[in-house]
Amino acid sequence: MTPDIVRSENSERRTRNIPVSPFRLFEDFFNDWALRSMEDRRSETWTPSVDVIEKDGNLILKALLPGMTEKDIELKVEGQTLTIKGERKPEEGYIFHQQESRYGFFSRSFTLPDSANMGKIGADYRHGILTVSIPQKPEAKPRIIKVNT
Repeated sequence: MTPDIVRSENSERRTRNIPVSPFRLFEDFFNDWALRSMEDRRSETWTPSVDVIEKDGNLILKALLPGMTEKDIELKVEGQTLTIKGERKPEEGYIFHQQESRYGFFSRSFTLPDSANMGKIGADYRHGILTVSIPQKPEAKPRIIKVNT
């Protein structure tokens, strides 16, 4: 599949008698090959990127879920495991000429430490980023012990 842009560029080169580089054939082949090799994988599941950070003694998970709504996302805590599930659906009504975004179902699970306060886990979804806050139990936070003399 050669894009119209490439065809028009080659046509323009021929009409102006500008030679087409012999390497252009290889560029087109490898660029198209990369896209063709991804076609079969588009229908598979995808894995969103997740950052796990710590701030003020609390764990925070940030999942990149662009193009989704909070209705598309399911959060579940079972035992010490936090699971994020969902489905990212492609936009309908369009004809894709090139599609690099991944769509479909996903599921990510994270084992939480014993110090996690499971009853106070909160979640927020803004601008395509799911932020899950996991507070730590007070007894798990380090405390300073004064040494007497």
